[in-house]
Amino acid sequence: MGFNAKDALNEFWSSRVSKLGVFFMVTLFAISFYVLVSYPSNFGTSYWNRPQHWADYPKAVPPTWTQMLTSDKKAQHQILVTDEVYVRDKGIRALEYSIRFNYKADEYPKFTSFSLSELTFYDDPPFVYLTLERPDGTVIEDLLFHSIPYPSPGDEPPFVKYVESPLRIYLPGSSEVNSALSRFVRSEYELGLTPLDIGNSGQEQYIFGTPDSEGNFDQPLTGSYTMKIRVETFHEDDTVGSVKFVVGGTVFGYMGTDTLGRDLAVGLLFGFPVALFIGFITSTLTTIVGSVLGIWGGYVGGRTDDVIQRVSDILNNLPQLPILIFLVFILGQNIWNIILVLVFFGWPGLTILVRSMVLQAKEEQFIEASVAIGASRSWIMARHIFPQVAPFIFTQMIFYTPSAILAEAALSFLGLGDPSLPTWGQILERGFQTGAIYLGYWWWIIPPGLLIVITALCFVFIAQGLEPVVNPRLRRRR
Repeated sequence: MGFNAKDALNEFWSSRVSKLGVFFMVTLFAISFYVLVSYPSNFGTSYWNRPQHWADYPKAVPPTWTQMLTSDKKAQHQILVTDEVYVRDKGIRALEYSIRFNYKADEYPKFTSFSLSELTFYDDPPFVYLTLERPDGTVIEDLLFHSIPYPSPGDEPPFVKYVESPLRIYLPGSSEVNSALSRFVRSEYELGLTPLDIGNSGQEQYIFGTPDSEGNFDQPLTGSYTMKIRVETFHEDDTVGSVKFVVGGTVFGYMGTDTLGRDLAVGLLFGFPVALFIGFITSTLTTIVGSVLGIWGGYVGGRTDDVIQRVSDILNNLPQLPILIFLVFILGQNIWNIILVLVFFGWPGLTILVRSMVLQAKEEQFIEASVAIGASRSWIMARHIFPQVAPFIFTQMIFYTPSAILAEAALSFLGLGDPSLPTWGQILERGFQTGAIYLGYWWWIIPPGLLIVITALCFVFIAQGLEPVVNPRLRRRR
């Protein structure tokens, strides 16, 4: 009785392992499709590997959901941007901005910063003032004062600054902030703290806290804050694109951040299509080369078969990892170079297996009959030999896919991945290089490792489900 496509599908779908593999596969493709349509094509070079893009993000903090494991309320990361401006022309012309935010954490922020972008002025450079209104009604006047530098000699108005990269001032590193906080605690709480005392003990507790009876700022002041930003200008056409105030959190996002502040969830998502691309392209090219050479050598025989087998034996017995490292180092850390190197060492194993199957198949009577009536070698290999070994070849292609993904992850872990594309292996490599495993940054190590394992298991499950379809003996046992 024949075994048609419907029977093969039923046989494959009857296995729980197959269903689990298909579920994982659909999930991988759905996530990859989402990334391809929503991420820019130059994400790696313009975003992931550009530290300026992550300057406003907290460094090396765990995921937001980890606060559910503790009773303490962690500081949420807040990036507060506004371009709504009120122009005041009485006396000195000023552009005034107001940013309101709530602070409800049981701990102080990791950092605070102020940013200004796309400044245009025609005369003297503007002055920037920050004033903070707190939930208890107190006001920290002139928390920050900053004078925009004069343009370079020879420049002509209008002078445009901070277009490519904004003016960014971290409040904890500002001496003006220390002086303002020293004046504030002296006037409000009668505490004789010098600017040096403020700087040494951390400004966030004085910005967001109130003292207890002993003068210690141990508890943050929760509630609604308002940051007022005033940009004093000297020309009626002076403009500011936008202003930003960042309250650095101690937790962030779904997967936390690394030491550069990069959102690991974003990098892990981008790794899905990269992993599938490497896996499928490598396994497809490996399968094409290996099956063509195996069929050709097995059927033609003679000197052609000897040459193919000797080359296969040599490549199959070489220590692959050291040579992979050497070739990628010489050719360059490009994704196509990595794929070509993996294909170069991947085809011999399939060639040897396919050849052994072809040696048996070519002895069949219908093939001898085709030779007798004058059929060409290429016609016989395409019409008679290939259909018999095709199910096995397809199964091997599925098996090769996780091998390629793991090989690329290994190269990336050794620092030889394509730097323009963030991959799971590169995220792992960066984590180990930074000492994340010793510093307790588990969110930097465990997720990419799990994704590599799960993706590999997905293809293994599918290949195991296909074994009864291509192997009649296993099918009968079922």
